[in-house]
Amino acid sequence: MNVTLTPTEIMAYLKRIGIHDIKEPTLAFLSEIQQTHVQYLSWQTVDIFAGRPTGIDLQESVQLILQGRSGYCFHLNGAFSVLLRSLGYTVHWHRAGVQPFGEQPRVNSFHLGLSVSLPDADPNVERWIVDVGLGGMPFEPLPLRYGTYGSAPFTYTLMPSSVAPGGWRLEYEPNGPSEGVDYAPEELTSLEEFIPKHEFYSESVDSPWHNAFLLRQRHALQSNELRGCMLRTHDHDGIRKKEIQTYTEWRDVLAEKFHEPLVNYTEVKRKEMWGRVQAAHEEWKRTQQV
Repeated sequence: MNVTLTPTEIMAYLKRIGIHDIKEPTLAFLSEIQQTHVQYLSWQTVDIFAGRPTGIDLQESVQLILQGRSGYCFHLNGAFSVLLRSLGYTVHWHRAGVQPFGEQPRVNSFHLGLSVSLPDADPNVERWIVDVGLGGMPFEPLPLRYGTYGSAPFTYTLMPSSVAPGGWRLEYEPNGPSEGVDYAPEELTSLEEFIPKHEFYSESVDSPWHNAFLLRQRHALQSNELRGCMLRTHDHDGIRKKEIQTYTEWRDVLAEKFHEPLVNYTEVKRKEMWGRVQAAHEEWKRTQQV
């Protein structure tokens, strides 16, 4: 990892997520950055859905953020790792794998994991898990110490991995987007092995994100998901779903809840995207009635 940001780029990145001052690289500042990152930068498949996927080169991922956009795990954790390193944190990349419901745990490099060394933050914890690129993003750094963290309904359990010797596993609360994610302990120095994974995710018709318009975002007390025309909100009161029915409502939900105004797309392209989203949604509704 040899990419760093200039002071101007650091400030632009921080302002993008609502932070206006650079602070010392402490656990408190790390927590602040992670919290605002998952609020303002949604996990999303918008560019994949639009047929305009962005590469995962670190410079590309950083520019994606600075230009008012967002992405999914490789972009978000890649750019976040550059920001943290530029702020003076010691950041580690890890192979990881997300376990969908009904499948087995795996470490298949379809997810880029991050950890940060903070030996002075807690005498019992030298490393912290930071992950802003999961669909079910933890709201703050988690100590690499096995246990359960967070408060209901957003709890996370950290345990030894059964598929990566010496690694760790993070399991979400029951209504998370998947079973959990496993991380290998070895530190990587290159993103090379993730490139074919990204190519599959972003270009293959067999990708789970092929033709999927999906955004996920969370803050301290709530998580939001927009899948096509269905808005799912999860908080202490439970899970609520709402069908988005008009282009204006869809556009406003994107901008206001997910901080995604689609700045790289013209109004014509946005309306074309809405047409595809709406058509896919109507087809999905027909399948539910069979």
